[in-house]
Amino acid sequence: MEIWYVAYGSNLAKARFDCYLGGGRPEGGARTYTGCRDTAAPRDDVAVELPGTLHFAGRSTVWSGGMAFYDRSGNGTVAGRAYLLTAEQANDVVVQETRHPLGTDFGLHLVAEGGAAKVREGGYDTVLRLPDLDGRPAVTIAAGHPLEPQPPSAAYLRWICAGLRETHGWPAERVGGYLARCPGVRGAWPEEELVELARASYTLRR
Repeated sequence: MEIWYVAYGSNLAKARFDCYLGGGRPEGGARTYTGCRDTAAPRDDVAVELPGTLHFAGRSTVWSGGMAFYDRSGNGTVAGRAYLLTAEQANDVVVQETRHPLGTDFGLHLVAEGGAAKVREGGYDTVLRLPDLDGRPAVTIAAGHPLEPQPPSAAYLRWICAGLRETHGWPAERVGGYLARCPGVRGAWPEEELVELARASYTLRR
């Protein structure tokens, strides 16, 4: 079985997402990932747009600062990237996002479309079932309850900038404007600084 795993934060950038698949530490991050049991590359990936809001909250132990969260109840559009994975790979990505032992089975395919499944307490704690893509189930991970906005770090934002340009083909100015409107970023990061981060994101690597 195949499942689309939809990313909307730093995992928009394929080189960063590859750390979840094959293991490794992304540039600027403080965590080395174990990788999936099946380290094969995604079978496909596509740019998607999700109805809702992107906001930054909590405190990342990998990047410091706020983390990106998807709120599907919000107004607006969130830029995403859907990776086509095996059900086992999608499960193992969620395992690493939620810091469960590799091999934990969340049964992602059992989450009803439009539904949600809580997988831990706090942070990225809820798997959301999104509308199917090309007849296959799609999921993402989010917070199940509102979190206090917190500004993200430059290292984290650079990966998001890289992913938005790579996936959606946005110029630096559009990337900066998109991020500047997000709660947690708004008022903490001037738009011109976000544009500069987007321009500098070409140099990122695993």
